[in-house]
Amino acid sequence: MRILHHLPLSPQCRLVRLALTEKRLPFEPVIERVWEQREEFLRLNPAGEVPVLVEENGLAVPGGRVICEYLEDAYPDTPLLGRTFAERVETRRLVDWFDTRFAQEVTRNLLGEKVDKRQFGRGHPDGNALRAGYANMRFHLDYIGWLAETRSWLAGPALSLADFAAAAHLSALDFIGDVNWSKAPAAKDWYARVKSRPCFRGLLSDKVSGITPPAHYANLDF
Repeated sequence: MRILHHLPLSPQCRLVRLALTEKRLPFEPVIERVWEQREEFLRLNPAGEVPVLVEENGLAVPGGRVICEYLEDAYPDTPLLGRTFAERVETRRLVDWFDTRFAQEVTRNLLGEKVDKRQFGRGHPDGNALRAGYANMRFHLDYIGWLAETRSWLAGPALSLADFAAAAHLSALDFIGDVNWSKAPAAKDWYARVKSRPCFRGLLSDKVSGITPPAHYANLDF
C-alpha cells in the first residue's frame, strides 16, 4: 500500500489526497507531525515538509505539485492536467496561482495564523494578518466566481488540478469557518459541485483536535 504522509488541514496535502482518490489510487494516510522532526521522516524529505508520497516500491515523492506531476506521468488514465497544450498550460497557471498568490495573500494570513502558529507554538494570531487575509479573500472569490461562470470548470471544459488546488485551500479555510460564501454565490456554486464528488468525502470527514468545523462544512447541499 502506498503511504501519504500528510496533515489534515494542509492545502498541499489536500490537493494530493483529491488527486489520488480521483485517480482511484488507494493509499494509507499517515498524519505526520512535522514539528517533531522525526529522523525517519527527514530521510524521506530532508525539507521536513508534507506531503510526501511513498510508493509500494519505496519511491518517496515530496511536495504537492511534484506529487501531482508524478501521478500524471505514472497514472495517466484519469488525466487531471488537461488534454491539449492550452488546457495544460492554463491548469498549471491556475495551480501556481492558488499555491503561490492565494496561499500568500489568504491562506497564510488565516490558516497560518489560526492553526499553524498554534501547532508550532509560535504565539497568538496577528490581527493585521487576519484582516489582510479576509480582505484578500474577497478578490480571490470574485476571480474564482468569474472563472466558474465563464467556463465549465476553472481551467476549461474538464475538471482538473486547478479545481482541486482551489478547493484544497478553500476547504481548509472552510473547516475553520473563514469563508463567507454568502458574498460569493458563483464561487459557492462551483465549490458545491467540487465537494459533491466522491473524491471529496475523505476531506469532509476530517477531524482535527481543538477545531469544530461549521455545520455546512460536510453538507453536500451546503
